[in-house]
Amino acid sequence: MDCTRNVVLEAWMTEHGYSSNRLADTVNKAVEEFTGRPGGLDGSSVRDWKAGRVKWPKSATRKALENVTGLPAVALGFVPRGRKQVVPTSPQQEDPDMKRRSLVGGIAAAAVAAATPGTSSPRRIGMSDVDRLQRRFTEIIASDHRHGGRLGIEQRAAALADEALNLQNAGSASQRVRSSLYACAASFRSSAMWAAIDGRRYEDAKTHMREAQTLAEMSGDQAIKFRIWSHAGTLYRHMGRPADALAANDVARNLHITRRDPMFASLGLAREAAIHGTSQNHSATRRVLDQSQDAMLRATQGTYRPVWLLAFYDQAELDSLALSAYLSLGNHQMAEFHAHRSLSTLRPHMVRSRAITTTRLAHAQLAQGDADAATSTAMLVPADSATQHARVSRMLQEFGAALRAVAPDSSTTQTWIEHTAGWRIPEQDAKHTGDVL
Repeated sequence: MDCTRNVVLEAWMTEHGYSSNRLADTVNKAVEEFTGRPGGLDGSSVRDWKAGRVKWPKSATRKALENVTGLPAVALGFVPRGRKQVVPTSPQQEDPDMKRRSLVGGIAAAAVAAATPGTSSPRRIGMSDVDRLQRRFTEIIASDHRHGGRLGIEQRAAALADEALNLQNAGSASQRVRSSLYACAASFRSSAMWAAIDGRRYEDAKTHMREAQTLAEMSGDQAIKFRIWSHAGTLYRHMGRPADALAANDVARNLHITRRDPMFASLGLAREAAIHGTSQNHSATRRVLDQSQDAMLRATQGTYRPVWLLAFYDQAELDSLALSAYLSLGNHQMAEFHAHRSLSTLRPHMVRSRAITTTRLAHAQLAQGDADAATSTAMLVPADSATQHARVSRMLQEFGAALRAVAPDSSTTQTWIEHTAGWRIPEQDAKHTGDVL
């Protein structure tokens, strides 16, 4: 029996701090949520997955695992019955600059070898190369949802975009493969763009955006075009430029993929609602959120969707965007409603999103005069998110300032001051002001 190790699953478990026993327990609970009966996995079951002895878990287990991780089973290294497994590159836990030099150097060597006359034929670039890059893209997505906004993620994604482009010159390839390589490069560059947005490095984000847009056009891939233009709308929203944000988001919403798949339409509408919130357009915000909800309800299960969309967009994210919109409008009661609903359905892997939503909930509670509840909520944000995620850090600074303004001498304020005494502000926070919650 072929027992090629599932290094993709191993990498995900390492990235998210899961032992075999802990993952088994978490999946068992997820099975119980939708079947009513707990799963029967134990640590040895997960070790069988990692060792490659089980290549395609049973359907209920797969669904539970996908709910826990936010990724489809194939993106976790599992192989449907009847398909041949492609062995992925083992992920490296190394310095991002070293990783970039290794990637670019290795591809450059391959390109030289392909171009040098000799007895061997030029290398043929195929879909197995694309598959390998797509697995690396899954790793980037997982890192983003766990950490978000970090410079290392941005650098790693940019280096992988370079790798995809360098493969174009490393040998011969079909037009399908070349288009797929451009789509991979655009995907990585869009992740670099998103990491820069999330880290509030807006000028860097614009640089990544321009290159991503060019690569997406060369690929012809509608899904990645949507992702890039939708990210552009978010970028301009956070920069306080709602007119540009609407224009960019409209490009995404007018792509034909939004007519083919209501899930894309729902995401585009939800992000439009968040933009209307920053523009203080109450009626448009409510109308577009209703349209987004309707589109999500029309989206059918089982439709093929890219891993980046499957990993994050669901009812919890729609409610998170509604929360952002209503906070901007000053409708704090509705903001709190959507915050609680989002937190109740957030999948476990959405660590960054949970920190952001919790912080926004604290703002909504404080604005309604409940300083004690707001402070208790804000103290739920993990210290690493509070100190290492630029957007969360900024929002918590603003929360502290608002708390001191409304209750300067209260014991609650003193508790918050003591709680945050050891925090350090990310350096880039000093560079940007005026962006939105």
